[in-house]
Amino acid sequence: MTIGAASTGASPADEASDRELVADFLSGRDEAAFRRLYAAHAPRLFLFLLRLSGGRRAEAEELLQETWIRAAERLGSFRWESKLATWLHGIAWNARREAFRARGPIEAPLPEESMAALPGSSGSAGEARLDLERALRDLPGGYREVLLLHDVEGYTHEEIGILLGISPGTSKSQLSRGRAVLRRRLSGSAGLTGKEAAP
Repeated sequence: MTIGAASTGASPADEASDRELVADFLSGRDEAAFRRLYAAHAPRLFLFLLRLSGGRRAEAEELLQETWIRAAERLGSFRWESKLATWLHGIAWNARREAFRARGPIEAPLPEESMAALPGSSGSAGEARLDLERALRDLPGGYREVLLLHDVEGYTHEEIGILLGISPGTSKSQLSRGRAVLRRRLSGSAGLTGKEAAP
């Protein structure tokens, strides 16, 4: 089951455009180039952070801002060993992880207005999407993170391992367990058992 099959794979034209925009930004702190980079990558980063933060829009916005601040500071050292989108998601993930460590988990319920902001959240298809977003939000952190990175963002288990500091085998295991829990929740089954709750 792949949720929202969005691949991080940039076309060669997108990657060339990213390289050109980064070069323009670095050569003279070209604000227009940075704005175009932001416009190209911020929407997916925001949705990724919104899902990681359990639908808390203010938290996702704050993390997105922190991601771009860090990216602007570090673009000069980016070596193009990965796609720019992968690198940006790594920065976003680390910003979220650091915020989580500093503040601890925030267990506020998912605001309906945040969920309504997600693409495709109106009508009967929108209701199903909201059910999916709620089920994703309620997954244990390790399952949710791997599932989002793999099934939504299109990362490989090797890339997830690098981003999260886990082995590819652990990524595969958490993805399998996360999908199983998600399937049960979407089919109306009971909540987590003790075994499911420990990613």
